[in-house]
Amino acid sequence: MAELRLGPLLRYVDDSSATFWVETSRPCTAEVRCADGTSGSARTFTIAGHHYALVPVAGLTPGTETAYEVLLDEVSVWPPPESAFPPSVVRTLGGEDAAVRVTFGSCRWAAPPADETDPVGPDALDTLAGRVAAEPDGERPDVLLLLGDQVYADETSDATRAWIAARRDPARPPGDQVADYEEYTRLYYESWLDPEIRWLLSTVPSCMIFDDHDVIDDWNTSASWVEDIRATSWWRERILGGLMSYWVHQHLGNLSPDDLAADRLYAAVRETPDGTDVLRAFAAQADTDPASVRWSYRRDFGRTRVLMVDSRAARVLDEADRAMLDPGEAAWLREQALDAPESCDHLLIGTSLPWLLPPLIHQAEVWDAALCRGERGARWARFGERLRRAADLEHWAAFTASFEDLADLISEAGSGEHAPATVCVLSGDVHHAYVAEPVWAEPARQPAARVVQLTCSPVHNSVPPQIRLGFRFGWSRLARRLGRGLARHGRCAPASVDWDRTGGPWFGNQLMTLSLRGRSASLRLEQAVPGRDGAAEGEVRLRTVQESVLTPQ
Repeated sequence: MAELRLGPLLRYVDDSSATFWVETSRPCTAEVRCADGTSGSARTFTIAGHHYALVPVAGLTPGTETAYEVLLDEVSVWPPPESAFPPSVVRTLGGEDAAVRVTFGSCRWAAPPADETDPVGPDALDTLAGRVAAEPDGERPDVLLLLGDQVYADETSDATRAWIAARRDPARPPGDQVADYEEYTRLYYESWLDPEIRWLLSTVPSCMIFDDHDVIDDWNTSASWVEDIRATSWWRERILGGLMSYWVHQHLGNLSPDDLAADRLYAAVRETPDGTDVLRAFAAQADTDPASVRWSYRRDFGRTRVLMVDSRAARVLDEADRAMLDPGEAAWLREQALDAPESCDHLLIGTSLPWLLPPLIHQAEVWDAALCRGERGARWARFGERLRRAADLEHWAAFTASFEDLADLISEAGSGEHAPATVCVLSGDVHHAYVAEPVWAEPARQPAARVVQLTCSPVHNSVPPQIRLGFRFGWSRLARRLGRGLARHGRCAPASVDWDRTGGPWFGNQLMTLSLRGRSASLRLEQAVPGRDGAAEGEVRLRTVQESVLTPQ
């Protein structure tokens, strides 16, 4: 009898359809039956001995909530018997005027078992799950945007290291890091079999995009970094396993039913008894020719448009022409951002890496990029490359032309007769949270929309005290003066925008939530903290740290 090994994950939801992702113990037919009488089924496909299905359900009623169950070969496997959680449900989108709550964050180490001490404090996503489960009819997100580092291939847990050691010799590279597809599956089990996370992902839709730790720290930092790592004996299996597992576990669920129906790779994998070789060939091409693949995607939630942007694999790394996005990716982003402006009240651009950083860090990255392309000669270029790798200087600021291109696009998308009320850049990565707002140097280019950089990280991780001090200092007046000195040394042109923080920095395990209705928008930051006095041992809660109105009713 087939068993449910992982999932279900409720992934795509619109006003009348949804998709559900599962992994099963053997080939079978997976079916989702909803309490309102709608249903859908799909045959599993096989990758490296694992069996998966993405089940579409159509015909749902807009603006409704219905419970569902999962069956494998006609046998019910979800919800599990005597579950401590409420029934898993699918909530469809309402009309264009319906409120939309978007909760987002990044960087989540898998939480340890409940009977172990958590070295980095309570998990914000776990804590959110607990709150939603305790009040199933209360407020909950309409979608989770998980902005990278859903798994850590290069920073494994004690339990995973022990599992790896039982499988191969960790004295040989890549040591206790993940080596291949099978080891990646272990990371997803560890993260998504957490009972609270498993239930939350079964009942709240999710959009995902990778960042570096989903593959390796500083993935695609520079051309010389790529050259060095490709020379190692272990990298090929690591990158193929990373891209294959990302396609299976994260990317497929990002796609709409129409996109899935048109996806030739998805069709090819499903048509063969074992899709491993097909997917492996795709991953190899994606690694050597990143422009051949698009990981970015668009989702619309009523009049809220979400553009999830790949700011890792789509890079152009030639020092003379560095770009965060290759030309095709950049053209796609522009087309989607400017499409049908009369239908968009809020434009959300999800990129794992912040566009606007603390000013000193921004200037350090611009300066370092200038050194690396030879502005101060070969010796400084070699120093710049060493510094870039050591200090993780590879955000949008390190791709100067792309930083300016994004500024230009935001200015254009946020202007005009049908400008949205807000343009929000949603990011993570930097293990703290803040709000920053830009001002364009040319007043005529200042958008009519309110433009904000919303950065929220980590969901469950840590940041050393000295790094906290560095981030705080990076916003100071003295830091700005130091940054201007670096820019002069690197012969760097000034940016077309200036910015300052209007909230934060905040440190802790945290989530941000945007509440959007019509043209109004509000923001809330919550952190996972121990329960109030008198609470049961180990109890945690989400404490509201900041609430603000971005655009009024």
